[in-house]
Amino acid sequence: MNMSQTIKKITAKNIPDFEPLSSGHRACQGCAEILAQRLVLKAIGEDVIVVSATGCMEVVTTPYPQTAWNIPWLHVAFENASAVASGVIGARISLAKKQRIKSKNTKVVIMGGDGATADIGFQSLSGALERGHDFVYICFDNEAYMNTGVQRSSSTPPGAWTTTSPLGEFSNGKQGRKKDMAAIAAAHNIPYVATACPGYPFDLMNKARKAAFTKGPAYLHVMAPCPTGWRMDTRFGVKASKLAVQTGIFPLYEVENGQYFLSKKGKNRKPIEEYLKIQGRFKHLKKEDIETIQESVDKRYAELEWLASRLEN
Repeated sequence: MNMSQTIKKITAKNIPDFEPLSSGHRACQGCAEILAQRLVLKAIGEDVIVVSATGCMEVVTTPYPQTAWNIPWLHVAFENASAVASGVIGARISLAKKQRIKSKNTKVVIMGGDGATADIGFQSLSGALERGHDFVYICFDNEAYMNTGVQRSSSTPPGAWTTTSPLGEFSNGKQGRKKDMAAIAAAHNIPYVATACPGYPFDLMNKARKAAFTKGPAYLHVMAPCPTGWRMDTRFGVKASKLAVQTGIFPLYEVENGQYFLSKKGKNRKPIEEYLKIQGRFKHLKKEDIETIQESVDKRYAELEWLASRLEN
């Protein structure tokens, strides 16, 4: 059974009142990541413990001695967020007895950027997924190490400028493909994997809620445009995430117990150039570069449509 049939959906008429973050955070103007984080946690609710890896969201919400968090929150290193969360899960019963949390069923949510997920924390995450711990892992993917100066990560898309994939005689932006973390998580045969973005807020919130009510590990990969690192107008954070979906470079889908479901059908997709041209990190790309990216996007979308069609047939 599709889990969406058993969990009450969030709509414009029943948006949760709960606010996980105060308005005093220090995120950059136009940051789509802080928006996505707020939406996700509103959907999951206040009976939660958040384990957060080092990164932008840790820095902007907890400049010592202040905090913007209205829920229990634990900051750990890049490499061990999933391992620490495994310990938190084991301690829930004890914490509940001491009335430090609401119940032994308090949800544990792990948050990390693409660096803490696809690179530095990858081993820790893979181990926790394999062990089957009951948590939600959320990757907020801004496609580079933005907190430390816009260095490339394995989640940086091909051709993108970063400070460590610069433009010049011997470099034309990021070389190699973007690591597909959602597919890697699904390959661990966990109950629930999904992709989402703040450009489609109700899709994002409902997937977060579904992940939270999944028994066992769930993985949510959220595109989080960064105007600063993407070299674009601060108004374009949400626009960029919508275009990523509309062009197919970031398809929205779910994998429930191995079954694929496309959240948005790929009919009438916009050309990839519409997404690339609003970002300064891609301004150097030539026509043939854009055509190569388009071919890659079309191929991956066809693969996802085939995977989803297996259920329909």
